[in-house]
Amino acid sequence: MAHQIAGAEILIESLIRENVEVIFGYPGGATLPLYDSLYGAKLRHLLVRHEQAAVFGADGYARTTGKPGVCLVTSGPGATNLLTGLTSSLMDSIPVVAFTGQVPSPMIGKDAFQECDTIGITMPATKKNFMVRSTDEIPGIVHEAFKTAVSGRPGPVLVDIPKDILIRKTIPTYHSSAGRIQPEHPREWGEEEIRRAADMIMTSRRGVLYVGGGVIHSNAADEVFELAELTHLPVTTTLMALGAFPSRHPLSLGMLGMHGCYGTNIALCNCDLLVAIGARFDDRVTGRIDGFATKARKIHFDVDPSQINKNVSVDLAVVGNAKEALQALIAELRRRNHRAAPPERQAWLARISDWRSENPLGYDKSEGLLKPQHVIESLSSAAPPDTIVTVDVGQHQMWAAQHYAFSMPRTFLSSSGLGAMGYGFPAAIGAQMAWPDRTVIAIVGDGGFQMTLPDLATIGQYKLPVKIAVINNRCLGMVRQWQEIFFEQRYCEVDLSYSPDFVRLAEAYGIHAARVSDAKEMPDAIHSFLSDREPQLLDFMVDPRENVYPIIPPGASLAEMIVGPPKPVLDFEEETVDDLWAY
Repeated sequence: MAHQIAGAEILIESLIRENVEVIFGYPGGATLPLYDSLYGAKLRHLLVRHEQAAVFGADGYARTTGKPGVCLVTSGPGATNLLTGLTSSLMDSIPVVAFTGQVPSPMIGKDAFQECDTIGITMPATKKNFMVRSTDEIPGIVHEAFKTAVSGRPGPVLVDIPKDILIRKTIPTYHSSAGRIQPEHPREWGEEEIRRAADMIMTSRRGVLYVGGGVIHSNAADEVFELAELTHLPVTTTLMALGAFPSRHPLSLGMLGMHGCYGTNIALCNCDLLVAIGARFDDRVTGRIDGFATKARKIHFDVDPSQINKNVSVDLAVVGNAKEALQALIAELRRRNHRAAPPERQAWLARISDWRSENPLGYDKSEGLLKPQHVIESLSSAAPPDTIVTVDVGQHQMWAAQHYAFSMPRTFLSSSGLGAMGYGFPAAIGAQMAWPDRTVIAIVGDGGFQMTLPDLATIGQYKLPVKIAVINNRCLGMVRQWQEIFFEQRYCEVDLSYSPDFVRLAEAYGIHAARVSDAKEMPDAIHSFLSDREPQLLDFMVDPRENVYPIIPPGASLAEMIVGPPKPVLDFEEETVDDLWAY
């Protein structure tokens, strides 16, 4: 005979029925009933050291699995500390389900202790949010939250639950489809759109596939690979799509946009067809809009109809799930016996190869100082192919995008749209929880790492073998670079030389750590770094003068990129690295 149980127990059971494996959280007064029900439950809870790390951890879990990541925090400051992470997940289309405690229902609106308008505050930062108003609603709202997070364009969903709802008892009715969610995707394309897309591809001679994060979200990497090889069209990926197409494939052009390769950006300026798949033509890709791919007809595959013609006008829109649409397109091209490599397309690929040879990605390897690009290349060469790499935001993020060779989707995690510093380390924790047997490397800057480094305690406590590679240039590198190039070297508030000793700090948390300042030390240090299943930190003391190139100046087009540093204004020959900040 059914019996009444408390709302907190119903919520835990609902999560189990939705196949939740791990919750990233931090307890507080409004969630105490939930944590009491968690005691002994068949769910793993990871105690982070700040609520922002909880949502970033859930985000990292979601990006590497495709399943919603789950976080749980208390009311008031617990909820407000989620805002940065929720916004990041929203901009990057990541399915996260956040549960927040709330003051008891009778106290709402009375400025109770740790009360805030969580629904109002998080509305712009979520795809949808819910206030639970009765215990009976819990199973249905939980199921709807998980379905919403993965349907259409994925995104974060928040569920706010007053404390009294968690305490009240009822006889639960669980959703019949719990744990068997079929994501819903709009489909506005038909056979005519697919035929037109095939016509445009077959008649083009200088086409490019422009691949975005939607390809990874829809698990369409295999279809992109098949389409590229079938049509012999080169592939460029956004930051969000790194890994969706193998970096070392002959048709790979690498990343495009603000810090994209010279040959790639020039190819975009000269292509006659641009096929955008799961990408949104954001400003970091396009540069000045009126200078973006002006010679090309454009096809846009996207699940979100609001993105069509939002930034760039296109000639053909195919609205729907990328995997399904690409499967239809490939079938149509095969039905027509499309010839993969007509002579004109071979000439196009050869021309792109020439452009890439004119200004290849590179850096000065002659100096004795450790170069950050060399660090990234060395990590890429030594790490297993299925290694998951997470990054913060800034120079190290772009060097990782340029110099790390990715071969699998869901192996590069970055707060790309929002650009949130402090993302990389907690996202690595989430990825490691999702894939305990794989290598996870957090490549972080010394600035971003200091925003969430207290979670060294988390990897120490739970023995999570996250590897932390600190690209330590003793400054806010990207801000310094912009001040150097665009603000006449007027360096203001970018000096991070007064920072903790990361090696000693990690050791204080019981984590093995070492420092590398010479390229000769790197092979042995990286081998040791990656050779065990323990958390480790390597502090790479890199040249603080190194900049990321190419770079598109603000307001410029892709064709106006700066491909390398100008002749030096200052003579550093007799200076030490520690003296640089005297200027």
